Amino acid sequence: MTLRDFLRLTAPAKGAVRAQFAGRREQTARNGKPFLRVDLADETDRVSLNIFSGSPAFEYFAGAEPGECLELTGVFGPSDYGPNVDGPAARKLRPAEEEEFFLGGEERRKQLEQRWQECLAAAKGMKDPRLRWVTLRAFEKFPEKWRRAAAARRNHHARRGGLLDHTAQMLKVAKAVAPLYPEIDGDLLAAGVIFHDLGKLWENDTGEKGFGSVPSRKGELIGHISLGIEVANALWREGEAAEGKGWGELQPASEELRDHLLHLIASHHGSKEFGSPVAPKTPEAFLLHHIDNMDAKMEMLRLTYARGKEEASGLLEAHRPLEGPLPWPLSGKILEPGEAP
Repeated sequence: MTLRDFLRLTAPAKGAVRAQFAGRREQTARNGKPFLRVDLADETDRVSLNIFSGSPAFEYFAGAEPGECLELTGVFGPSDYGPNVDGPAARKLRPAEEEEFFLGGEERRKQLEQRWQECLAAAKGMKDPRLRWVTLRAFEKFPEKWRRAAAARRNHHARRGGLLDHTAQMLKVAKAVAPLYPEIDGDLLAAGVIFHDLGKLWENDTGEKGFGSVPSRKGELIGHISLGIEVANALWREGEAAEGKGWGELQPASEELRDHLLHLIASHHGSKEFGSPVAPKTPEAFLLHHIDNMDAKMEMLRLTYARGKEEASGLLEAHRPLEGPLPWPLSGKILEPGEAP
């Protein structure tokens, strides 16, 4: 059983889940009984559970190290307080079991390879040689980070490879929408999609063996927007050095084009209130912000459908920060989170 299978349960079921321990918080119940709020992650989802003292699993989680892989057994199911497991017991996975666990399912491996090829194709298809060079370099220089980074820690695409899922889908939307607005430079918008969350290769890196984002000094002190600007600028200067005079003869001027690309990274959250140092000021920046927000919201809806937890007849408990309850989609077409049509 995967964590997503666990979240879909509508009645208690005895079983076992293999997951990675992502962290814990020590808390105290109203009756004074201590418990641990435990975070678990696998390739499908992330779950927080309450593990109370006196259970066989409490001692294990009290001493477990973040990143450790485990098997949790018990009676799994929903409760008034979220996902729950009664009579939990836990053990650390053996080396062979851990290796198999990190290989993931065949379907997910194929999915990530498809996303990777889609992103490379979008970069190779750019007409502007400068944007083509820097976007391809961004993939060539950090391939492993791209294949494992999450797009967020909780709300959307919060899984290993989630950033690749998010980027590939945004590129499809950008390609479809850009021709509808003559003011839009399609290459610049696509480059903005690729670079807008580039800093999350560090801020939301899951590590070589991980499913949950592992906080890093660089990610916490600088943040993904500032990191993205820093890395994009460095790659641009690298391209100038490699291509020599060729870039200097192109229009618009390379410095102007570089500033527009950096602006897309800086403004993609849409406003200073939500963390962008500047608000969108170009056609590509406005469109990028809305494409980013739209894909995140659609993923949250899919997470809501995937969990399928009903609050009332035909109405589902919303995946935060969406406000619920939410109805099933009228189309009846429901894709898995990360699945592409």
